[in-house]
Amino acid sequence: MTRDRILAAAAALLGEAGGVSRFSLEAVAKAAGVTRFTVYSQFGSRSALLEAVFDHRALAAGMGRLREAMAEPDPCSGLQRLIGVFCDFWGHDHDTIARLHSVGASDPEFSQAVGARNERRRQALSVLVNRMVSSGFVDNAAARELVDVLFALTSFSFFAELTADGRPVEIVCRHIQNLSADAARRANGDLT
Repeated sequence: MTRDRILAAAAALLGEAGGVSRFSLEAVAKAAGVTRFTVYSQFGSRSALLEAVFDHRALAAGMGRLREAMAEPDPCSGLQRLIGVFCDFWGHDHDTIARLHSVGASDPEFSQAVGARNERRRQALSVLVNRMVSSGFVDNAAARELVDVLFALTSFSFFAELTADGRPVEIVCRHIQNLSADAARRANGDLT
């Protein structure tokens, strides 16, 4: 299918060293063996193509499991599952994700796309923390700060720091889960 071929070519381009800076409808069309008009008619713009690539890569890395994490009856268990999903995602295509995050500083379009993805993560964390407040596990006054702490702990940059020396994703995930559970306990006033 043409759309899949375009997405595969776009993902491959983004995965190459220097590919992010060359990312354009023309470059993707050439890599996919189609015309620029074909890419344009499928996606409409560079930013829409980028969003489609992000969605495609996210599904390939298991982000579809977020629904299960969010549906978990216990919000603390849901948080642990959400962290597992994100760790799997960050570890799935680590080098490409690192390039996208680093180029965001110099390319507004990439920065906006990455920022929008991060805000979705913040929203999911907010939902879980609000459920913790409703269940009485977290004090309402501490909820906003807890979301901020969890947002930092579940960021790609935090994950990347912990995996930089080759530490396995499973170990890093456990560290992030433990730190997040500790942050939630502290937001409930449990300082032990």
